[in-house]
Amino acid sequence: MKLFSRNKSADNSRSRQQCLTLNQFFDQHYFPHAKVAKAQHKHDFSTYNTHMRLVLGEYLLADLKTAVLDVWVREQIIAGYKRSTINKHIYLMNRMLNLARSWGWIDFARDQQPIKRLTIGDHKQRFLSSDEIEALLKQCQRSTHPYLYLFVKLLLLTGARKGEALGVRWCDIDFDKRIWTVPRSKNGRSRRIVLNDDAVETVLAAGTVAERFGLVVGGSAPVFQNPRTQGSYQSFYAAWYIARDAAGLADVRIHDLRHTFASLLVNQGVSLYEVQTLLGHSSIQMTQRYAHLAPDLLHRRAQIVGTIVSGKSI
Repeated sequence: MKLFSRNKSADNSRSRQQCLTLNQFFDQHYFPHAKVAKAQHKHDFSTYNTHMRLVLGEYLLADLKTAVLDVWVREQIIAGYKRSTINKHIYLMNRMLNLARSWGWIDFARDQQPIKRLTIGDHKQRFLSSDEIEALLKQCQRSTHPYLYLFVKLLLLTGARKGEALGVRWCDIDFDKRIWTVPRSKNGRSRRIVLNDDAVETVLAAGTVAERFGLVVGGSAPVFQNPRTQGSYQSFYAAWYIARDAAGLADVRIHDLRHTFASLLVNQGVSLYEVQTLLGHSSIQMTQRYAHLAPDLLHRRAQIVGTIVSGKSI
């Protein structure tokens, strides 16, 4: 009787699996989990609602076969989405289906394999020259936005991510130790950003701007505080695009300021390990992309060994 009871329970479980739609799985299981487990869960919510809910949401999980998902990917390509954007959608779908399998909502099946990500070629990196940095900052200073110049300058001086700078609060900065602590970075862990003298001055200048608007400076108040909402800015895109285009740098993204920070360090002989630490990369492989920036330096380092082996004086 006990054995029969267990089999009946298993049959009921399989029956429930067959009735669960993708929308139900996302709303009742995946998103409640993501809100606890992921720092960027709002991105998942937006991506799902925009690109999956209406198109795939009524499919049963068990019916989301490879053929169906391949059509979903193909239609996004036809619609003109960038391949890098589609890959983000693919990543979310694969993650949901993998969790559905791990939690027992669907079985592993040959005709339901993870979606292959689209090839996008080599990632294009953009590094600003000294002249380009000067031109960009000059246009940012001319901007009517009260913080744009200071925001862009801080990114160049620290290599911080845009989201990290948007969310920085006064209590996150230890001015005595010149350390900016990001409570939760991209990888979900906290990280420390080292502030040079110019970066400290830039943050303090943001405080002067805030005082001019009668805003609170200190505690949990944002460093870049919106005078209208008194909260953090959501973005600087509108002002950024105007200043960037005026500087003749239409191909430059805000994230390229982080690349520029790294390139300036590497070209001055700073080791990749030190650059990795300053950028907050979790692995040296992520920093390795900058190794090609200092070929002359590497040749000089290699020559040290040649000098020793040949018996020449260093």
